Amino acid sequence: MDKFKNDSLQYHINGKTATQITKPCKTQEELSMAYSPGVAYPCLEIAENPALAYKYTNKGNTVAVISNGTAVLGLGDIGGLAGKPVMEGKAVLFKSFANVDAVDVILNITDIDAIVDTCVAISDTYGGINLEDIKAPECFEIERKLQERINIPVMHDDQHGTAIITSAGLLNALELADKKIEDIKIVVIGAGAAGIASAKMYQNLGAKNIVMLDSKGVIHNKRTDLNKYKQEFAIETEDRSITDALKNADMMLGLSQGDTVSQDMIKNMAPNAIIFACANPVPEINPNKVEEVRPDIIVGTGRSDYPNQVNNVLGFPFIFRGALDSGAKKITENMKMAAAKALAALAKEPVPYYVKAAYNDPDLTYGRKHIIPTPFSREALIWVSSAVAHAAFEDGVTDMKVCDVEGYREKLRTMIYIDPQENPSVKDL
Repeated sequence: MDKFKNDSLQYHINGKTATQITKPCKTQEELSMAYSPGVAYPCLEIAENPALAYKYTNKGNTVAVISNGTAVLGLGDIGGLAGKPVMEGKAVLFKSFANVDAVDVILNITDIDAIVDTCVAISDTYGGINLEDIKAPECFEIERKLQERINIPVMHDDQHGTAIITSAGLLNALELADKKIEDIKIVVIGAGAAGIASAKMYQNLGAKNIVMLDSKGVIHNKRTDLNKYKQEFAIETEDRSITDALKNADMMLGLSQGDTVSQDMIKNMAPNAIIFACANPVPEINPNKVEEVRPDIIVGTGRSDYPNQVNNVLGFPFIFRGALDSGAKKITENMKMAAAKALAALAKEPVPYYVKAAYNDPDLTYGRKHIIPTPFSREALIWVSSAVAHAAFEDGVTDMKVCDVEGYREKLRTMIYIDPQENPSVKDL
């Protein structure tokens, strides 16, 4: 661990991102076009038609990763500056997995309206805004108010990324367990942004029996200390603890702290249950401990050293890629659901050779140990981005008159398999 710590600190020296120009500036003529006097021409074009900013600037391929550092990873409220390495990391993942340029924007403010006003003020620079590591319940209001005031897609990834990825895994796990979502008991441990968003998405999929817990225990209808977001999940029940809630549960989503669930607790879960223990770096219960007492349970974690990694990198780069390329003005519930279903479907496809090589598993295939694609699957860009773009078209949140899904899929395939150094903007769907 000490070596990994030292290696990680060395890796971060001078940060993880930098500016890269996309046009040459080595001659007098190129200089005159890059700046004065040639730069005046696109300025005048944009002044006459603001939509041309997507053609003549980097707006259409740039996302702002905005945070005030009030809920960073498993580190909590450490402030925006301390959280900056995480935001730079998001930018690295945007570029590495979907060729989207991203810039981290750190805000030293916590007031909801001040954050929204600031984001609105800078929004013309970007094609989308990824809110990150902002604590609940403030994050809900910030996302809602911001999307009402600007015409570019906004997504708080801690909420929706987690909901999308866990929904994809849940769909396939239920199929493998031969269960229907409307019949199962779901226990969500953690009532923050991710827990609430995930529970809502499960409801949209048909879930009817959800028990949610926060740091004080089960959220039930006799509690008087609940904010309006938790109140939506207050149920009539005698369950008060994790032990109570997990009795006969078919699915557990852990978004809390490591080692909070014991082997004795999971012994009482329903047959062929599902556990997504997503606390990082230590899950709520180690998969090996689950295997020891309940080999029938399908397990996923947030870690890359166990099967079924529930990782948001499978979502946000590709969701924004599809949203940017379709010219979406917002990210709708239908777009999020399309992303989840696309990931679930992709997991059933033959696993590419390079993914098998990355995991040193030549027999890797869809099943209990592979219910969602891995972060190394290049196909996720094609499947998820195209599904999101098509959903945006269906929802009427773009100016597209026609959506050529197959043509777009081929352009995405060209990006990742033929010449990824090409201009990343993929227009004319």
